[in-house]
Amino acid sequence: MNTYSLPEPLESIPLPAGAQARAGGVLDRPWLLRTELRRLAALPWIRAGFAWHGIAWGDRWRILGMPVIQRQRGSRITLGAGLVLRSWPRTNPLMPNHPVVLATRGAGAVIHIGDDCGLTGTTLVAAERIEIGNRVLIGANTTIVDTDFHPLTPEGRRADFNAGAHRPVVIHDDAFIGMNCLILKGVTIGAGSVVGAGSVVSRDVPAGCIVAGNPAVVVREGITGRGTVEICVLHNEQVIPAQAGTQKNASLMAGSPPARG
Repeated sequence: MNTYSLPEPLESIPLPAGAQARAGGVLDRPWLLRTELRRLAALPWIRAGFAWHGIAWGDRWRILGMPVIQRQRGSRITLGAGLVLRSWPRTNPLMPNHPVVLATRGAGAVIHIGDDCGLTGTTLVAAERIEIGNRVLIGANTTIVDTDFHPLTPEGRRADFNAGAHRPVVIHDDAFIGMNCLILKGVTIGAGSVVGAGSVVSRDVPAGCIVAGNPAVVVREGITGRGTVEICVLHNEQVIPAQAGTQKNASLMAGSPPARG
């Protein structure tokens, strides 16, 4: 009687010590291999796309899918080192529903992103200026705009349909913006702050705090830097803290950030 044995799972296959460090990420998350092969195959075309739009290729970039770039003549888009842009849906379990969008709507408009930032399916539209500091993570499908796009009054729209009010948006270093957020014109987000998933931010956010809701309000101040926050939930437009002692990783509140793998 013939007997058959099942194949060993990947994690049970012995590897030399040096190979374990190199292959560990692929064995633990095998879809990364497909993503990396696709990235390398697309790299020449993506680099050519950035060059076509007048954007110099940066150091340590990982561009997973060509973003939508609409740079008006005379405007500037500057992107720092270590940038990660995720436009392909399978590059993040939150499945970005469209590519990253970098759009300027005026000759003097500026989009500036600092070093070591990560964006997943994020939309940036600048009529004046959007400035993002270093080490800022922006979760899937968030939109950041510094303009109303169109006037609020019928008379204004008839006079100039595209003459919406605009004010700069500034996001300082180490901020963490969750998935499906909307950041509106004139907002400044302080260093190290967290914006909860699905929030609509229309007012300034102080440094080192957590905001959530529509409109976003402060739900906790004085983030310690230990990487954990108390879970807070929104119920009937009121913020209710979790039970004492309950803590989770900040990503549960803010949405999964763009992973570095």
